[in-house]
Amino acid sequence: MTPETLQSQGWVVLEALSGSRAYGLDIATSDTDIRGVFVLPPQEYYRLHPPGQINNASHDIAFYELRRWVELLLKNNPSMLELLATPPDCIRYRDPILDYFPATLFLSQLCRDTFAGYARDQIQRARGLNKKINRPFAQKRKSVLDFCYVTVGGGTQALADWLAHQGWEQADCGLVKLEHMPHVYALYYQPGHLRGILSHPESNEVLLSEIPLGLAPVVYLHFHKDLYARYCREHKEYWEWVHKRNPDRYASTVAHGRNYDAKHMMHTLRLLDMAEEIAETGQIQVRRPNRDFLLQVRAGEFSYTELLERAEAQLEGLGPRFAQSGLPLQPYAEQVESALVAARQAFYQRAV
Repeated sequence: MTPETLQSQGWVVLEALSGSRAYGLDIATSDTDIRGVFVLPPQEYYRLHPPGQINNASHDIAFYELRRWVELLLKNNPSMLELLATPPDCIRYRDPILDYFPATLFLSQLCRDTFAGYARDQIQRARGLNKKINRPFAQKRKSVLDFCYVTVGGGTQALADWLAHQGWEQADCGLVKLEHMPHVYALYYQPGHLRGILSHPESNEVLLSEIPLGLAPVVYLHFHKDLYARYCREHKEYWEWVHKRNPDRYASTVAHGRNYDAKHMMHTLRLLDMAEEIAETGQIQVRRPNRDFLLQVRAGEFSYTELLERAEAQLEGLGPRFAQSGLPLQPYAEQVESALVAARQAFYQRAV
């Protein structure tokens, strides 16, 4: 089953433009995203595993089955609440059965946590890009040797520096593990008789040797394995991001010179503004009244620090706002369930 099948066979009950076009924040390069709701044909609905969501291959078109949509609304999912309150000029089709689901059945104090959670996720993404831009990884991965240190006098020294100072090669060294001291080894030196510290340059572990009788250790070596593992993970994540990143969006980020993903920060503030409005008015306002300001944020006209300070202040204020909002603690689940049954029955009776 595909979105096209749902549309052609008349199972769609809501189809709307979403994202930046619904928020009024679209620019010339904005994508066109379609979101909607469908009712499964009875023969599909009665299967063991009826689908809850159907997308196209690129995921820019996504439809949610009525039951799944309502489940997410009961959780005050921001994306589903936005779909429920889509501006009229963005609605391509809306079936009358959706009149069973007024926003007042769903809006509750859960919005404090769900909108704040989405906003924090956007902040983390912006922070992640900030970190990637300011702490890039060379494409060639570092070696285990770069995370090994030896004892020198009363301190330690990087193994590579110590070997260079001695004029020794790692292949002429040998290691023996010390009991009760994780990742600490006695290091021996004897050209041509030991196995080396690494078996090959790409090795992820140090190598142990059998030591000739009577040979004394030269120094003790510590392999900082945890640090090496974290480095390898971050190196992999960084280069996966490089290969997958949207080149136009990244170029825009680099161009404004702020070194953070301004689009994520724009959505952070949008979400927090919407949460404040829900607490104050009990309504969902999808189309943003402060378009100019939010597009300035997207254009990188503010520093990362001042946007973060603004977001943190809004996050802190959500608790008191919702406590005084008069909104119920939870949506009206029993009424929603009755509405869901009635809506589905009405749709199937009409479809027969």
